[in-house]
Amino acid sequence: LIDDAATWFQPPRCAYTPQTPRLFSTTLCENILLGLPEGEVDLAGALQRAVLAPDVATLAHGLETVVGPRGVRLSGGQVQRTAAARMLVRAPELLVCDDLSSALDVETERLLWARVAGAAPRANTLLVVSHRRPVLRLADQIIVLEKGKIIDQGTHPELLARCSLYQRIFARYEQ
Repeated sequence: LIDDAATWFQPPRCAYTPQTPRLFSTTLCENILLGLPEGEVDLAGALQRAVLAPDVATLAHGLETVVGPRGVRLSGGQVQRTAAARMLVRAPELLVCDDLSSALDVETERLLWARVAGAAPRANTLLVVSHRRPVLRLADQIIVLEKGKIIDQGTHPELLARCSLYQRIFARYEQ
């Protein structure tokens, strides 16, 4: 039970990645850490879980690469994965993500969600807004919304069997 949501739903217990992440015109490392001391966090682990380590290895200055205003020197997928690394490096109990993988190719998206879902030891809850198949398949519980109202909830197999809107959403975003 949470007695005071206003104090519980904040760092370090919770980390959030919005649908359109914001990066600053500074280094990739500074965009991920946002003031955290590098020696006190698992930066390499966050990069690996966010499927960003291979990209960092190809950048001329690695983590010291300046990403430009709003991350313009990175692809859309790299911006999303940088935001994921920013969230994961904090090792929160609750991860809140809004369409975290919309700019990723199928294989990178699959890897990202498998690694985010396995972001133990600390994270034990994911709250995800998405219509993406890899996310839906991983979910323990799915809530289907239509015009801001809950129309059904259940597991992926349950909703595929009974919810016509969920069936249409799942079919539309075939991968």
